[in-house]
Amino acid sequence: MKAFLVSRFSFLVGLMGLAATLVEAQPPSTMAPPVRGIHEMVGAANNFEVEAGYRILTQGGNAVDAGVATVLAAGVTELSRFGLGGEMPLLVKMAGRPPVAISGIGVAPAKATVEFYQHRSPEPWEDAGHMPPVPMQGILSAITPGVFDGLILALEKYGTKSFAEVAAPAIEYAEQGFPMPEEFGNMLRGYQRIITLWPDSMKFFYPEGVPTPRGEIFREPILAKTLLELVAAEKKARGKRDAKLKAVRDLFYKGSIAKRISEFCEKNGGLIAYNDLANFHAEEDQPKMGTYRGYEIYKPGFWTQGPVMIEALNMLEGYDLKAMGHNSPQYLHTLVEVVKLAFADRDEYYGDPKFSKIPEEILLSKDYATERRKLIDPEHASIEHRPGGFGRRIAVPSTQGAAGPVNDTTCVNVVDRQGNAFSATPSGAWLPSVIAGDTGIPLTSRLQSFVMTPGHPNQLLAGKRPRVTLSPTLVTHAGKLEMIMSTPGGDNQDQALLQVFLNIVEFGMTPQEAVEAPRFQTEHFYSSFGNHEFVPAKLNLEGRIPRATADALTALGHRVTVAGEWSNSSAPTVIWVHDGVLNGGADPRRARFIFGR
Repeated sequence: MKAFLVSRFSFLVGLMGLAATLVEAQPPSTMAPPVRGIHEMVGAANNFEVEAGYRILTQGGNAVDAGVATVLAAGVTELSRFGLGGEMPLLVKMAGRPPVAISGIGVAPAKATVEFYQHRSPEPWEDAGHMPPVPMQGILSAITPGVFDGLILALEKYGTKSFAEVAAPAIEYAEQGFPMPEEFGNMLRGYQRIITLWPDSMKFFYPEGVPTPRGEIFREPILAKTLLELVAAEKKARGKRDAKLKAVRDLFYKGSIAKRISEFCEKNGGLIAYNDLANFHAEEDQPKMGTYRGYEIYKPGFWTQGPVMIEALNMLEGYDLKAMGHNSPQYLHTLVEVVKLAFADRDEYYGDPKFSKIPEEILLSKDYATERRKLIDPEHASIEHRPGGFGRRIAVPSTQGAAGPVNDTTCVNVVDRQGNAFSATPSGAWLPSVIAGDTGIPLTSRLQSFVMTPGHPNQLLAGKRPRVTLSPTLVTHAGKLEMIMSTPGGDNQDQALLQVFLNIVEFGMTPQEAVEAPRFQTEHFYSSFGNHEFVPAKLNLEGRIPRATADALTALGHRVTVAGEWSNSSAPTVIWVHDGVLNGGADPRRARFIFGR
């Protein structure tokens, strides 16, 4: 009997050991379940946006139709982060064709000059002693709305649906309302004191005089009326589809909507005039392309910060990252030092290429990356700002004072059953935003991204695009679509996307694992907002990165701050196309949504 019990006990212990081995062999769990499909997929910031895009796909629209619908829905349901007076770079890849970029980025008004901002008075919410060159919010920080023309251009050239069809979900949400999300409601409570300064914004955001409680229905009848006017212009116009879409665009930029926006600005001390709107046009552009271990990486041009990811990957190609180990001290030190060098070039050389000659070929070349890589000391963190040494260095002065919160941006990614792809980073017109009178259109505050430094490629000039942080990403392999991803996060966008990309291609993570993995964020660059601060060697780590790793990085000279476990400010959505399967990732840090089938 004793022998039997011993034998039975040994058997059970063996089973437990086998079970433990099997559990250990499973991939790590994720907070959100993986989303996979074989037909189509939409990733965005909330369920309303994803539903809008997916509705268009089920009605026979392609990825561009669905992407436009998703962005329009974001301009209704995610006004905490983005509004239709904002801006958007967009990457589109139609099946069998090379990717294209669309610049839906507005420009500085004719009245916006360096001299004007050098002599401006403080705004009511500003500290005169630490006043940034351009207000971080308010009517004086507005460039012309760019996103709407970018959407119409994309719809005209690559979509199939009418404006009425793609705008239907957004109009429905604006008219019938939607339950107030937590973040939107929290920000309305936090910014009420500032928004009180703008009566039209108060009327729009606080129809009952107080913030709408979370979960209760919030409606935007003023914005719904404007969207319906645009639909009516399309219906009234004669001719084919492109003529009808032109009528929609002209109503916004040359018709009654443009007149109402410009009249509002004139009456309220703003700089946007009718001619600024009438002369603006979104543009199609050739994206910048780099390679990394057989992948082709496409980013919007030097009017964004997007090329820094290409620069970083060119440098990282010279390392065996997998051998270092994911998020090891050596791995993180290497990535951080590479990112510092790439961002130093951004700070020095990036700007609107229509106004400045950008040394593009040098910056994106493999030879240049080899030379830059030599600057990285594996034993010490750099504390200097080190742009490439060619050409004339134009330093941006580091101004005192905290930048304050940057409320930034959303992200939209769509792949359809034909293999077409749409990747966008809509942004601007976030809270606390100025609503342009009875249009319901919130104005952006992107003019603050210009610098005042004479001769700098990103110096403020009328008619010029500010160099934005917005940075969608499209990846192909042998010319075939492999991945799209985008994220909010201001200056942090390309750092986050770089880490997510490497998590997938170097460490074999699924997209959901890749977006949930703990991340770093360096602030060793000149901020794109506010006072354009430079914070040397500052490195933020999420709390899930082991303390021993943080200590090792501190010993190398990084000025480490260990923050919350999920504190990284970016929140990507990713669609990875692999072996005929669409693999989705949606970052829980800001409750991203993704759906496919």
